[in-house]
Amino acid sequence: MRDRLKVFSGRSNPGLAKGICEILGIELGAALVDCFSDGEIRVEIHENVRGRDVFVVQSTCYPVNLHLVETLLMVDALKRASARRINVVMPYYGYGRRDQKDKPRVSITAKMVANLMSTAGADRLISFDLHAGQIQGFFKIPVDDVPSLPVLAEDFKARMHGDEVVVAPDAEGVRRVRAFAERLDLPLAIIHRTDPDEGRSSTVVGSVKHRRVVILDDMVDTGRTVCEAAWTARREGATTIESYCVHPVLSAGSVEMVDRSPLDTVTVTDTIPTVQKTKESAKFRVVSVAPILAEVIKRVHDEVSISCLFL
Repeated sequence: MRDRLKVFSGRSNPGLAKGICEILGIELGAALVDCFSDGEIRVEIHENVRGRDVFVVQSTCYPVNLHLVETLLMVDALKRASARRINVVMPYYGYGRRDQKDKPRVSITAKMVANLMSTAGADRLISFDLHAGQIQGFFKIPVDDVPSLPVLAEDFKARMHGDEVVVAPDAEGVRRVRAFAERLDLPLAIIHRTDPDEGRSSTVVGSVKHRRVVILDDMVDTGRTVCEAAWTARREGATTIESYCVHPVLSAGSVEMVDRSPLDTVTVTDTIPTVQKTKESAKFRVVSVAPILAEVIKRVHDEVSISCLFL
């Protein structure tokens, strides 16, 4: 049955796609993905996919729009080549932060991207730690939202000393942080911000004094949230300050901000490639999600449950 499985990659994260294929014991699918001289994207599938179960690995990271259109064109090309099923593996789901109409006259971009995927011909989406759970409901096709908790908790468990406290950098992240803390039987603290528009002063709800602090968040973009949390923890007497952030978006200036902060380490995953952005910083660690995504792909292909992977 495995001979019917094919994995292709766009240009956003070929290293992760190759890592997945190595674990699965298959070759990465042959495809041409580049641009014409005017910037239009060209996609050509260079092998037979008729009747195959195809997985397209592509994160919608910077440049987001280019990688999104690449994904749509790859799905369309595979559909026209008579692939039996097209599964989009999108470790980082771009546009996911706009998942509701929180002010007048704005687009719900997470829903728009879901519509585009379905229209292009995708049969399933596999993502990693979606920004909001309700995004799954925006799709008319099955969505597997792979949680980061088992991957990050397993990595941190091997590095525990016994004096840790897990910290939520804001109220929005409490649910994720509580699950992480409970899994490792650790205490929980929360950064409470007051007057965020006037100086963003903050305090810690809970005790971090003389403790090793672990700040957990779903992404590090500008770095402002996690760095502010780190400065607050330092003022409250934390001895060591680390962070686990799932998606390393790392916009311009973020690495420098992290380097200037009290953070000792920032552990991220490879849902977005970070080599170029972090090569000059010794603070970053990378944990690969290739093993868990490879197992999810294998189970989806074999039509067996994946929920047991996340218990």
